[in-house]
Amino acid sequence: MHSSLFQQAEFRWFFAGRLVSLLGSSMAPVALAFAVLDASDNGHDLGIVLAAHMLPLLALLLVGGAVADRFPRRTVLIAAHLGSALTQGGVAALLLTGHYALAPVAVLEFLNGVLGAFTTPALRGVVPQLVDKTLLQQANSLLGSARNATKILGPSLSGVLVVVAGSGPAIAFDAFTYLLAAGLLARLTLADRTDTDTATATARRTTVLRDIREGWTEFRALPWVWIGTLSFCLMNLVQTGTWQILGPQLTRQLSGEATWGFVLSARGVGLLAASLLMYRLVVRHLLRLGQLTSALAALPLLVLGAHLDAPWLIAGAFVAGLGSSVTAVSWDTSLQEHVPAQVLSRVASYDDLLSYLAVPVGQLSVGPLAQAFGGFRVVAVAGVLSAAAAVLPLASTAVRRLPRARPDRAEPAAPATVPGTT
Repeated sequence: MHSSLFQQAEFRWFFAGRLVSLLGSSMAPVALAFAVLDASDNGHDLGIVLAAHMLPLLALLLVGGAVADRFPRRTVLIAAHLGSALTQGGVAALLLTGHYALAPVAVLEFLNGVLGAFTTPALRGVVPQLVDKTLLQQANSLLGSARNATKILGPSLSGVLVVVAGSGPAIAFDAFTYLLAAGLLARLTLADRTDTDTATATARRTTVLRDIREGWTEFRALPWVWIGTLSFCLMNLVQTGTWQILGPQLTRQLSGEATWGFVLSARGVGLLAASLLMYRLVVRHLLRLGQLTSALAALPLLVLGAHLDAPWLIAGAFVAGLGSSVTAVSWDTSLQEHVPAQVLSRVASYDDLLSYLAVPVGQLSVGPLAQAFGGFRVVAVAGVLSAAAAVLPLASTAVRRLPRARPDRAEPAAPATVPGTT
């Protein structure tokens, strides 16, 4: 199977471009954090810079999805990567020349967030243009492996580079990876049926706003998509902020600061191991499996809430990583197999937006809740609610019975509506 994918030049160039870009992106947050803190000695500045990047990313996701369905995705990806190379290069230049100032760095990161809003939907939609439908799960498994491996290696490499050479060179390396990735993506042709479908659909549309409305119509017409998205939204609401904020605090109380590093490493190893496993795993109802395994992400919260020792927490984090990776591959593959190609990026953008919007809400809520009810009680309840949100969609036959798509490339990607009730 490996050889069948990597024998295809289109996928080789795309995989190489993603690997390079992911490595740079995994290094950038560490370098940027130290760069801003070293230059300003002000945590408030870092908060502004991070918000400047995240807000346009969320605000423009729907526009990015419409653009990725309206124009050739190869063009969108190349333009976005070149723009990201310029913005990160600008930040690096300010740091390397000793001219750091909050305003220009925030503006550059704002522009980088804008570009990210166009990159994400295009990436979701381009994979079915690269490989046969029978190889989508394997392709997503390999891409997930690359993403998870860089999550493990990137921050450590960035930390070493910051110590040895400083934050400026680390940001400059991220800019270079965007530039290199754009060159690799330029080798793609993507001259298949999806381009024809996109061009035909574009001829019938007049505005981006209309495209966004059509995307919402398609999103609502697929019960398994909006049910799954609602599930992820609820999980992110109760789980992400709780884990990020209370996780390290409560772990330190129970077993010391060093344990938290082992917990994060164990989760990373679980993510990587499961993405490799998904390359070979064959199941009839992939979405059902992904929804079941998403409940495993609640395990570390339940372990913390039960005041269990460090080995249990590390093991729980590893299992949670396994579950999260299986869920990611299953969800991406299901979208690519069953959502019509000409609306795939727009449907994916609604999925991303509704899922991610819950994260800052949860992050802002967890502190007051912990003060009112106690941290250990909050993580225990969050674990229970997260697990419930993960498995509730299985009550829907649209989710439970969604089959693997047929391998014939000549068939339409999916009917407009998946049969089933909620």
